[in-house]
Amino acid sequence: MNEKEERPWGWFEIHLEEANLKIKRIMVKPGKRLSLQSHEHRAENWVVVQGQALVTLGEEIVKLEKRQSVFIPEKTKHRMENPGKEELVFIEVQTGTYLGEDDITRFQDDFGRS
Repeated sequence: MNEKEERPWGWFEIHLEEANLKIKRIMVKPGKRLSLQSHEHRAENWVVVQGQALVTLGEEIVKLEKRQSVFIPEKTKHRMENPGKEELVFIEVQTGTYLGEDDITRFQDDFGRS
């Protein structure tokens, strides 16, 4: 654990992984964003620890600053975006019946992933 997995938008590292709980530290480069996505089997809670964020949550756009958080229910379309000039770092707490990286439906992706 704690090995960084690189992505086109930044990286993530897993800090804790149990049967129904996973905790990640995620960094998003300035001007980048994750895919618009949903998960069938897990909910997520995001807490910003550095930078600023724009979160798509269903049809809403929520602005988050350091120490602010948002809850994402399972099956809800969501996206994290870094509109700032510094790295965005947030903690993601996943809970659910299945936490595999393949539990993802992408609706839009800046990097052509499906």
